[in-house]
Amino acid sequence: MKHILLFFFPLLFVLSLQGQIVKDFIDDESDLYAATKQVNQFFRRFNGEEDTRGVRYYPEDKMFRNAGLRKTYLENLFDNENPFITPALKESFIGYVTNPRQPVYIDFHGGSWFAEVTTTFSFHGAERYLTLFLQLEKDTIGSKWVITNVFFEPFAKVFADQDSLRTTGQKFLHPMSHELDFMNLVRAFEQKESLEHYVAWKYHPDYLTLFIYEYKRGNLVFKTVSRVKFHFFQADGWYFEIGEFNRRGYNTGWLISNLMKISPEEKDILMKYIYHE
Repeated sequence: MKHILLFFFPLLFVLSLQGQIVKDFIDDESDLYAATKQVNQFFRRFNGEEDTRGVRYYPEDKMFRNAGLRKTYLENLFDNENPFITPALKESFIGYVTNPRQPVYIDFHGGSWFAEVTTTFSFHGAERYLTLFLQLEKDTIGSKWVITNVFFEPFAKVFADQDSLRTTGQKFLHPMSHELDFMNLVRAFEQKESLEHYVAWKYHPDYLTLFIYEYKRGNLVFKTVSRVKFHFFQADGWYFEIGEFNRRGYNTGWLISNLMKISPEEKDILMKYIYHE
């Protein structure tokens, strides 16, 4: 009996402690159901592929992608603390994606969405933020996330902006330079800050290659991931971003943190802005 009590009382203490921890973070069970805890769950709720208790629906289920269920979920998939997502904008978007004649669903393997991951690296001994962009890529065994682009402030500072060079007076190699065996190249290499004057206007710095090079040289050392968000362009004429919100209440988890109605021209501008181009 004594041995049983010695086992039982520590167990009660552990269970009580666990219960207190849960109570500290979750007011009631409804908070847990309300939170969109995973990105995959965001997809299912956006498409109307799970019930209000988080149980998944399949194509053979009667409620699979039910329009009413979708509208209920979509109303709660926005960051309600963002004043730029107005009720009118939100209503317009929900009406577009739930149009009974041509509903819009998001597809995990459908392309036109990607991740933006803010990381911390040590660069020459100093900790710096570095942004990685990742997309899903098909492979022989299925799909995988791959790094497609990088933005790093120390890289960006090295390169002059091509458009700004036009306003400062263009330096160039004379079209007859070939007759001089290009000996006038000495001018191009006189000043480091002027080198971009002598490269093609379509040139764009390849930060991903620089990133790999500096990493392999040991100048970049990975530390941690500090933030993740996803950019979606799967709904024609619309852009939305989702981010993760860890806070009390029902409006938490993976939520739409930015929403814009965009034209094809605005999409190109927005893509360049996201990629810091």
